[in-house]
Amino acid sequence: MNPRLLTAFCLLLPLCLRADVDPATEPSVVAVGKVWPAVVNINTERIVQSSYQNPYDQFFNQFFGGPMRPPRQLRQRVRSLGSGFLVDAAGYIVTNEHVVERAADLKIQVTTSDGKTYPARYVSGDPTADLALIKIDAGKPLPFISLKDTSPNMLGQTVLVLGNPLGYGLAVSRGILSALNRTVTLDEMEYRHLVQTDAAINPGNSGGPLIDLSGKLIGVSSVKMAYTPQGVPTQGLGFGIPADVVREKVRQFMQGGPAAKVAAQSAAARFYGLKIQDLTPVLTELLGYVANGRGVLIADVEDGSPAETAGLKRGLVIYKVGDHDVANSRQMEELLAEVTPGTVADFEIGVVKRSGDRFFQEVRTVSLTAR
Repeated sequence: MNPRLLTAFCLLLPLCLRADVDPATEPSVVAVGKVWPAVVNINTERIVQSSYQNPYDQFFNQFFGGPMRPPRQLRQRVRSLGSGFLVDAAGYIVTNEHVVERAADLKIQVTTSDGKTYPARYVSGDPTADLALIKIDAGKPLPFISLKDTSPNMLGQTVLVLGNPLGYGLAVSRGILSALNRTVTLDEMEYRHLVQTDAAINPGNSGGPLIDLSGKLIGVSSVKMAYTPQGVPTQGLGFGIPADVVREKVRQFMQGGPAAKVAAQSAAARFYGLKIQDLTPVLTELLGYVANGRGVLIADVEDGSPAETAGLKRGLVIYKVGDHDVANSRQMEELLAEVTPGTVADFEIGVVKRSGDRFFQEVRTVSLTAR
């Protein structure tokens, strides 16, 4: 055969073959078709009631005895959008904890792929893993994604992201599995053991599934890094919670049932009677602390708690738990996650004292026994 004709034949052959390929048989199309019925949109609405006190009033109340103006009571309606997916025919749904954060009058609405909307109840969750379990009652068996047979999660494999980006409705994006076991810090919150993908993950995708081309679960969409901590723009850095972590957490949630809500309470409050908050630059300056970007502020102390017995008060700062420095309240909660009643923990506490017109800081260690 003429070499030129052979070359032309080789170039045209793929085009001829593709003309006969049915798009409906493409692996990604088949995978999405298998999983799509189990993916849901989640809309939440909650009323958050909180008290607000001017930082200057806090300063004078703490160090000069007050009383200043009483705190203002604020009520705010908070709405959020997210995604999730059914993991059981009875209507159990996995999503991110930050999508369904709890409040006294939290309302959760779930819209399934067939357009039907159901009220959902919060079953259980784990803020440190950013996973939650909710449930709808549809009165019939529902399609679901199995947690028993999950993806092997191999670098370079194709990843499909399903969810509700920007509230536009269910959509699909595609990429590869870029990395495993990532630790990412965003907005002073640390996320561990994540899978990384370059598939598009946008606000609203949170809680939706990442699947492979066979329709098996890779993980749950969690966070997207738009900028590095230094403010440099990034591309193709999306992260998910791996399927094996999801499977184990769902097992725990199922065993705990509705009572597992108690486990989501702050460990600092539950075991030691401490209500904590992040130490902002404004509060650092007003209270006279030399924080150097670290420390957690004690916002309140429960009456009769181990913290009160040890003499801790509102306005003091916790710098260390055991041998670990703490920079924010989430990090402190992670350090206390394995605490059980009777556990003794050492807290390094900063105390500001006043001498004339000057303030000086003392640091002391206090041992607290978990109740």
